[in-house]
Amino acid sequence: MSNETNSSNFIRNIIINDLETGKHDSIITRFPPEPNGYLHIGHAKSICLNFGLAKEFSGKVNLRFDDTNPVKEDVEYVNSIKEDVQWLGFDWNNLFFASDYFDEMYNRAILLIKKGKAYVCDLSPEEMREYRGTLTEPGKDSPYRNRTIEENLDLFERMKNGEFKDGKKVLRAKIDMSSPNINFRDPIIYRIAHASHHNTGDKWCIYPMYCFAHPLEDAIEGITHSICTLEFEDQRPLYDWFVRECEMENVPRQIEFARLNLTNTVMSKRKLKQLVDEGVVDGWDDPRMPTISGVRRRGYTPESIRNFCSEIGVARADSKVDSQLLDHFLREDLQPKAPLVMGVLKPLKLVITNYPEGQTEMLDIENNAKDETKGTRQVSFSRELYIEQEDFMEEPVKKYFRLFPGNEVRLKGAYFVKCTDVIKDENGDVVEVHCTYDPETKSGSGFTGRKVKATIHWVDANNCKPCEFRLFEPLILDDAPENEGKHFLDQINESSIEILQGFAETTQLKDAKPLDKFQFVRNGFYSVDTKYTTDDKLVFNRIVPLKSSFKPGK
Repeated sequence: MSNETNSSNFIRNIIINDLETGKHDSIITRFPPEPNGYLHIGHAKSICLNFGLAKEFSGKVNLRFDDTNPVKEDVEYVNSIKEDVQWLGFDWNNLFFASDYFDEMYNRAILLIKKGKAYVCDLSPEEMREYRGTLTEPGKDSPYRNRTIEENLDLFERMKNGEFKDGKKVLRAKIDMSSPNINFRDPIIYRIAHASHHNTGDKWCIYPMYCFAHPLEDAIEGITHSICTLEFEDQRPLYDWFVRECEMENVPRQIEFARLNLTNTVMSKRKLKQLVDEGVVDGWDDPRMPTISGVRRRGYTPESIRNFCSEIGVARADSKVDSQLLDHFLREDLQPKAPLVMGVLKPLKLVITNYPEGQTEMLDIENNAKDETKGTRQVSFSRELYIEQEDFMEEPVKKYFRLFPGNEVRLKGAYFVKCTDVIKDENGDVVEVHCTYDPETKSGSGFTGRKVKATIHWVDANNCKPCEFRLFEPLILDDAPENEGKHFLDQINESSIEILQGFAETTQLKDAKPLDKFQFVRNGFYSVDTKYTTDDKLVFNRIVPLKSSFKPGK
């Protein structure tokens, strides 16, 4: 991966030590998403970390779907996750599903029952919460905790055979209801769910809980370093307990790191699904969404995301990253790649009254504002043009140097023009600007007779392509939307999208296709939308503006 570095971090140091001391000959990591939604930008950090470490140390990485909850999971999410991982530039050594191990997990649960380490419990969810205790008060034993091994084996098999309704019975680990670690207070390891599974169909009506399944999956696959986010730190002792008591041959090591938190960004699949379900956004791939499919459709590049993840590094403490840092890496990646295009988002007609009617000439315009080696292109120029509305002001404010009555500006790559008149509609709004041009001032002619203080871009009104421009602002107004006491839906930015109808030159766009990226002069970096673009109209999503006040390292 270009421009990426393996920054020193505590996980990397652990792996180096394990390899140097001979604890492991090689490493195996995994990325284990649950297929209950689309991946978001926070997952990108975990993907880059797990795949990056495996690559650096010549190890292997598994893509594993933690599909233990058939009620919420779907093959749609499985396919989207595969696409997202590959789009980011990674490929897995092995593809697994937690459901591949359901028989093995069932046998390990039987082992726990036979060892007196698990029992079938009939408490309702409400009763279970009551019995569990609090962080400061111990829990109390379930009245079903002392069932015999034979009774538990019989009940668990009957659960598997479908004799009981959902929620009527669960299998619980038998550990310590007075443990200060609340995760040890007889956690549920199997529940009943009469639901078809995307991978196993109707074979099972009992499904393992994540806390039980995940350590067994890691052990079965021989994962050496099970890297997860900090919210699982309290569960690490339970993770180790299951590996030990289920007598797994391989013993993985769980290591926690801080998740990615971005300003003005919700990092919760549940909340993102709510945005989709309630129609706040236009699907999981809405360009305002922080999903990987959303940022891909908006025009983000995988290189910029990888470079961003490398820059923020890996830490043990939670922190919040300014989303403008990601914008910085987007600009850095797009600047040398995106062809330069002249486009007008809010058009105002400009007529050069002394330019010959019916005449068109081709002008040489540079293809990249900062790289002369990208060469030039020919753009048509004629008597009628479009300019940006903001580039004209009938009554200019102080220090306004663009076009106004009596003022002269340069048209980019073309001529000096001087405003002589305006045409207004019945409401008094300017709808057309009349100018004269000086043919001696053509760009590249060496003209030095006088200077102007502004250069504005334009589009030939007689040879242009109608375009729709979609400009985005953060979907969430608050820079800390996960704060307690706030509902994230109350922080929705009602002005998060602005849709403009404009025009662009035809030269650069004649072969434009979805996801092609361009730098529009003075307007920002844009990508061709995958959903709304038609043969008759290009729809552009603004990826990021040209400039930001953000400085990396501030």
